[in-house]
Amino acid sequence: MTADAADLDYGLISALLSALHARKVSASELVAHTIARIEALDGRINAIIVRDFDRAREAARAADAALGRSERLPLLGIPVTLKEPFNVAGLPTTWGFPHFKDFQPAEDALVVARLKAAGAIIIGKTNIPIGLRGFQSYNEIHGTTNNPWDLGRSPGGSSGGCGAALAAGFGPLSIGSDIGGSIRVPSHFCGVFGHKPSLGLVPLRGYSLPPARPVPGQGDLAVVGPMARTASDLALSLDVIAGPDEMRDGVGYRLALPAPRHDQLRDFRILVIDSHPLMPTGDAVRSAIGRLADRLERSGARVTRSSASLPDLADSARLYMKLLNAARSPRLTPAALAEAQGVAATLSPEDRSLQAERARGWAMIHREWLAFDAARLRLQQQWYELFRNFDSVIYPVAAVPAFPQDQSEPFDARQLDIDGKLYNYSDACFIWADPASTCGLPATAVPIERTASGLPVGVQIIGPYLEDRTTIALAELIEREFGGFVPPPALPST
Repeated sequence: MTADAADLDYGLISALLSALHARKVSASELVAHTIARIEALDGRINAIIVRDFDRAREAARAADAALGRSERLPLLGIPVTLKEPFNVAGLPTTWGFPHFKDFQPAEDALVVARLKAAGAIIIGKTNIPIGLRGFQSYNEIHGTTNNPWDLGRSPGGSSGGCGAALAAGFGPLSIGSDIGGSIRVPSHFCGVFGHKPSLGLVPLRGYSLPPARPVPGQGDLAVVGPMARTASDLALSLDVIAGPDEMRDGVGYRLALPAPRHDQLRDFRILVIDSHPLMPTGDAVRSAIGRLADRLERSGARVTRSSASLPDLADSARLYMKLLNAARSPRLTPAALAEAQGVAATLSPEDRSLQAERARGWAMIHREWLAFDAARLRLQQQWYELFRNFDSVIYPVAAVPAFPQDQSEPFDARQLDIDGKLYNYSDACFIWADPASTCGLPATAVPIERTASGLPVGVQIIGPYLEDRTTIALAELIEREFGGFVPPPALPST
C-alpha cells in the first residue's frame, strides 16, 4: 500500500477512486485501514454501533476483482456507513427501540441496494436517538455517541452517528435522514457537509419502522440524503441514490435535475438570514454568518440581508411544528395518542406557542391536516416567488454550536443555553429545520469556521425545489474559497 495514511483517513471519494484506479491502494487495503481505524478510535466516540466487517472484507475482494477487470463504477471500492434505520439484509434494524433489538430485515433498503450497485462497500451502521427523536444520539441498546471535537458534547441527531463517523475518519460517506434537521444539525455540530434533498428526490423504501414491510411510498417532510467531508462528494453520492422508486413513480418517470444556476460566486444572488422572530441566534453562529456574508460580498456575490418577499418565519415555524408531530404521530402507541389528544384538547385557541403547536400536531385529524397542507402549498408558492429574485438563502442550522450532552427527562422539559439564557430545548432546536423541511426544499449544510474554543460552525444553504444541484454548487464554491472540513485536532484512542 503506497497511499498516504492521512489520505485514507480523510481522503475525498474522488481522490480515493483515483488511488484505486491507479493501483496505489486496493479496495481490500482501504477497507482494512478503515476497519482498523474504527477499532482503534471508536471506543469513546461510539459512532459505528452495528459492524459488518466480515462482509465488507468480502465485498472489498470482489471490488478488487472488478477493478482488476478495469470496471468503473461511481463508488467502486469506497467504504460507506449508514444511519441505523436503513434496512440491510442480515443486520438489525431497531430505530433505537429495545423491543426491536432482534429484528433483522430480509432485504436491503432501496438506497442501500443502489449504493451496492454503484460499488460501495457497507461497513456498518451509525448510532441514533431512540425513535430518531432529538438532537443527541443515544439509546438503551447502543449507548451514547460523542462528538469527536469534544467528547462531552453532542454530535447532533438524529444522524449524529453519521456526523461523528465522518469527523473521525471512519469512511468518506455516510447516509442519513432528515425530518427536523437530522442531517443538517450533525453536519453543523461535527464540521462536515450534509445534504437534505428536495422532498421525494430519494426513495424511502426500506426506511421504515420495524417490522413494517418495505413498500414504495413517500412520507411527509422526511427525506434521506448524503453526508460527506466535501460538497463534491455530496453531489457524486446524490447522483447514485436519487431517482424515483422503480416499483412506483419510476415505472413512468425519470429524474432530470436542472443544472446549477451558476458556477461562479459572483453570479449568485444570495439572501442571508441570521435571525428568527421566535428564537435568538447565539453570537457564535450569528457572527460567523456575518463574516461569511462579508466574504461572499468581497468575492463578488450579490448579498442581501433582508427581503420583503421572505415568508413570515414565525407563521411558518408554527405550521412546521404541527406538521412535524403529525408526520411522526403514527409511531405513538394508542395510549400515548390518547394522552396527546387529551393535552391538545386543553389548549386555548389563543396559545400559539411552539410547544402548543407540536401538541396539536400529535392529535391532528385528517381534516385538520388537509387545511394545514393547503397552508403549506401557499407557503411553497411564496418561496417559489422569492427564488425568482434570489438563487439561495443562507440560514442558521442551529442557534449554537455543539452543546453538552443532556439526557435528562422528561425530554420536553429540557432547556438549551443560548448566550446565557435558557430556552425550551425542542423550540430552540427544531425551529431551524423550517422552512426547508416544511416546504420540501433542498438544503446543503456546509462548515464555515470554528469558534474560539474550536467547535465547528456551519450554515445551511436553502434553494428552490428540485434545484439541489444549485445549493450543492454554492457549497462547493464556499468550500473552495473559504475552506471546508478540517479534522478534529486529536481523537481519543480506545
